[in-house]
Amino acid sequence: MVEMNKPAKKRSLRAPKVMISADDLAHIEALAEGALHRNPALADRLLDELGRARIVAPSKMPANVVSIGSTVTYRDETTGLEKRVTLVFPEDADITQQRVSVLTPIGVALLGLAEGAVFHWDTRADQRRMLTVIRVEPPAVKGRA
Repeated sequence: MVEMNKPAKKRSLRAPKVMISADDLAHIEALAEGALHRNPALADRLLDELGRARIVAPSKMPANVVSIGSTVTYRDETTGLEKRVTLVFPEDADITQQRVSVLTPIGVALLGLAEGAVFHWDTRADQRRMLTVIRVEPPAVKGRA
């Protein structure tokens, strides 16, 4: 017998868990606050991510979680295409080298995600895409603190 009082279980579209190194937190917060006037929607999204993130000591940061300096392979579930980028602070960004700023929509979306995470990303063309983190390579050398 089916219980009529309980709503049908919907597939959860909750945002995946986010983990951020305490070493990167202050710099990322300052970047988000600085972007509030230039790009309020992106800054708000970054601040929201920081607000729900679990902050951990650098020594406790798992190697399979995206942090500043990580190289990430992700798949666009709409097209099936995989892309490999390195997440960096804006001053180190260089799209020709696949070095993506944390202050871009994809940078905000990737920050703090673990391998296997599935997330939604809104492109600059206002298209919603579902992406999957395939592989995370930890930073070779820790960047600026």
